[in-house]
Amino acid sequence: MEENLYEQRTDISTLNDAVINIRNEISKVIVGQNKMIDLLMIGLLCDGHVLIEGVPGVAKTLTARLLAKIINTDFSRIQFTPDLMPGDVLGTSVFNPKEAEFEFKRGPIFSNIILIDEINRAPAKTQSALFEVMEERQVTIDGMTHYMDFPFLIIATQNPIEQEGTYRLPEAQLDRFLFKIIIDYPTLEEEINILLNQQSVGQNTLLNNVHKIISPAQITAYRNIINDVIIDQKLVEFIARIVNGTRNNPSLYLGASPRASLAILRASKANAAIMGRDFVNPEDIIEMAIPVMRHRIIVTPEKEMEGVSADELITDIISKIEIPR
Repeated sequence: MEENLYEQRTDISTLNDAVINIRNEISKVIVGQNKMIDLLMIGLLCDGHVLIEGVPGVAKTLTARLLAKIINTDFSRIQFTPDLMPGDVLGTSVFNPKEAEFEFKRGPIFSNIILIDEINRAPAKTQSALFEVMEERQVTIDGMTHYMDFPFLIIATQNPIEQEGTYRLPEAQLDRFLFKIIIDYPTLEEEINILLNQQSVGQNTLLNNVHKIISPAQITAYRNIINDVIIDQKLVEFIARIVNGTRNNPSLYLGASPRASLAILRASKANAAIMGRDFVNPEDIIEMAIPVMRHRIIVTPEKEMEGVSADELITDIISKIEIPR
């Protein structure tokens, strides 16, 4: 694998330039949160939906709006509430008296980048309505199939603190998110910079200064570049061993599915590309394993009472597997 360090086989310069430009545009408004921004870009490049968890006021919604503004595509925002019905999201058939027939009126899910705010506030019936559209990029209503336009990316947010009026997301739905990103509070230095940036200029003014960077056609081209990123067979086996390690761990009630293995593979290739490499190394896999699997596994009640987190268990599983070199 040493030869990879010296021989560039795939031209990723255009992708790197786009990543740098996106980071620069987002930094006009968002201070810090570099890891979240990188994971969102990887989600876009891997055609994978993203779940963002964090307390109110840490720029979850703002970052999603920024990403949509940078891409020359449509954007819609859906506020999930306990009384939200599937038709409010997907759309419904409405009778047209002129034509004397029913016609389908599209819901807000028919967009390119969709921000679902506080996704855990809607009941199971509404959550299950998202299964088909998240996995297959289509909606079937009244026997008719309606396809999503490209690109199609759901960025969902949830608040981990409030429990009243919230519902746990079904495991099948969580498995359809490529990443779960957990956002912490900004550091003291970052918070000072936030205050300095916005003391004289409002947030909307900062948003207006953000320019469109990439088009849907460019996203397709970048995804083709990522497909050409090289991964050694030993590293593919490394991914399989990590995911398999979650299935026979006594501290886990539920292990990760094969969808998690594919997600780590795709995300590792995208991470290598945005870092300027045309090959995957073990660090890419280790870095992607936690955000890919933290929402796909369930810690046993005993370990949960001890305060053991999913992230800690994933790290422990990785530490027991020999890293290929």
